[in-house]
Amino acid sequence: MDMTYPASAEEYRAKIQSFLRNNLPEGFGGVGTISEDEVPAFTEKWRTILYENGLLAPYWPKEYGGAGLSPLEQVVLVEEFAKAGVPTGGPNDVFGIQMVGNTIIQWGTEDQKRHFLPRILSGEDRWCQGYSEPNAGSDLANLGTRAVLDGDEWVINGQKIWTSAGHLANWIFVLTRTDPEAPKHKGISFLLVPMDQEGVEVRPIKMISGESEFNEVFFTNARTAKENIVGQVGQGWSVAMTLLGYERGEAAAILPIRFRQELDRLIEMAKERGVNDDPLIRQRIAWCYSRVEVMRYLGLRTLSQFLSGKHPGPEASISKLYWSEYHQVVTELALDILGANALEVVGRRPTSAFQTDDPGAPNTSGSWDMTFLNARAGTIYAGTSQVQKNILGEMVLGLPKEPRADEGSWSKVQNS
Repeated sequence: MDMTYPASAEEYRAKIQSFLRNNLPEGFGGVGTISEDEVPAFTEKWRTILYENGLLAPYWPKEYGGAGLSPLEQVVLVEEFAKAGVPTGGPNDVFGIQMVGNTIIQWGTEDQKRHFLPRILSGEDRWCQGYSEPNAGSDLANLGTRAVLDGDEWVINGQKIWTSAGHLANWIFVLTRTDPEAPKHKGISFLLVPMDQEGVEVRPIKMISGESEFNEVFFTNARTAKENIVGQVGQGWSVAMTLLGYERGEAAAILPIRFRQELDRLIEMAKERGVNDDPLIRQRIAWCYSRVEVMRYLGLRTLSQFLSGKHPGPEASISKLYWSEYHQVVTELALDILGANALEVVGRRPTSAFQTDDPGAPNTSGSWDMTFLNARAGTIYAGTSQVQKNILGEMVLGLPKEPRADEGSWSKVQNS
């Protein structure tokens, strides 16, 4: 396999390197070298710079505020941002740009694109995801949140859970059941709902790390305009799967860069603590190295699919399953390297509860302990490992589906 990039990609790399030199302080060592209190202001300022230079959604079409970059140019951009230790956007842009923004571009009406996409880029609208429900378990299609059309508005009642950053968002994309008499995958619709209204209540959930990134969201006669439906009525399951494909697929080509950066930091910590010659530690580091390299190749395969014009599909579950299970192992190794020092949380903590710590973060127990705790959730959020394996078995490998006892309309199954 030829792993070299074409000349055009390297020309674009030089442009990004020049952009970084012109917009970052001299000698900048990465976001991880900034105090926790300073990170939000730095990230907001950096996001504004990206927005003003058309680099916030580089893969969006230019007519919607993007840069129209190729997938390969996007990966080059992320590689250089990772080396410089800066994010590719703000903390909400995974939900706004990568997830619902891409989904609106693919499924939305022209009016929806013209209205929502500029507001996502400007930061005026900040999004969260209303998928999981407390009574549905891992079966997303068993959701019970109802939406009924009342004139020119949808009226929504129900509950969502594990809503990341729900306490910071003013919009939520919600899977709702609009036809309880249809089979459970058929009676679902995808709605865009404003959160700044009396009918929406957000309750934070305390996590094992002490943070409250997740929330419960309650809808009591909440309303949204009739036209705020993405796709057709009853088409929500297909729209939702498209969104999950973007969530899992695009990250496949980007996350290996961050995980390699994190692994390099762990190797440095092993040297600092004099355990890099321990044969068991070396063996475990080698295992982690091999897994990061496999993730890199999985990401390149995803990249090649993007280059051929293929949208993310069920095979995107491979990457999500792989990185989430890997990250639990590598963070366990970090705590073993820290030894007894891991028992006391000291020093700077991660500024996000998801995936790796900030680039350039110090090798302190505060960083690694919290990353270890956050990694526990990685095999649960965005689809559990068990769900990912079912998707891969049934939809990618073509294995027989599990026997189902919930055939027929959703309401009949609920009452049986």
